[in-house]
Amino acid sequence: MNNLLPQDMTFRIDQLCHLGPVIPVLTIDNVEDAIPMAQALVEGGLPVLEVTLRTSAALKAIEAIARHVPEAKVGAGTIITPDDFKRAVDCGSSFIVSPGITTELLEYGISSDIPFLPGIQTVSEMMEGIQRGYKRFKFFPAEISGGTNTLKAFQGPFSDVHFCPTGGIRVNTAADYLALSNVMCVGGTWLTPADLVLAKDWAGIAALAKQACISARPAGK
Repeated sequence: MNNLLPQDMTFRIDQLCHLGPVIPVLTIDNVEDAIPMAQALVEGGLPVLEVTLRTSAALKAIEAIARHVPEAKVGAGTIITPDDFKRAVDCGSSFIVSPGITTELLEYGISSDIPFLPGIQTVSEMMEGIQRGYKRFKFFPAEISGGTNTLKAFQGPFSDVHFCPTGGIRVNTAADYLALSNVMCVGGTWLTPADLVLAKDWAGIAALAKQACISARPAGK
């Protein structure tokens, strides 16, 4: 193996993940919702936003947020291929998240100057990333993959590896994850419920973000 992820990429991922306890995971159907939604989440104290490439509006939404909400750090999620990675970066993504790993994605991430958080579920997948210099991962889908118990088990043999668990986490369980020393932040889909988005209740979304900043913090942190 010729190339390894540059060490400064680990530091850059850490910087992003420590800007807030929760990274809102956003599925945006209408581009016109992107800017006010991002503004509401930033106002609520959550400036790092992951827009999933699950809709036809996703790339335009990323572009709009990157251009018009400078306080936000907007990235792209549900990245499956290097082509997805490139298109997301071209639209202004400041970081990239994948639900899983492939050799092609890991190698493309090494060649890019944009921080990449690859998704893993198993020790074997994690070790594939570690061999290429990755030490920061998305743990997905967290809840059905053992949740905090699995992450505790990872701590022993992989003490220098940290995670952003995502998938099934709610405001009332986030603090349990954040209490673990190998968890940087959590990904959450609960911050933009469909009813509030449909009603364009951006104040309500800002309130959910503020609640997350308070409730998701584990005791003593």
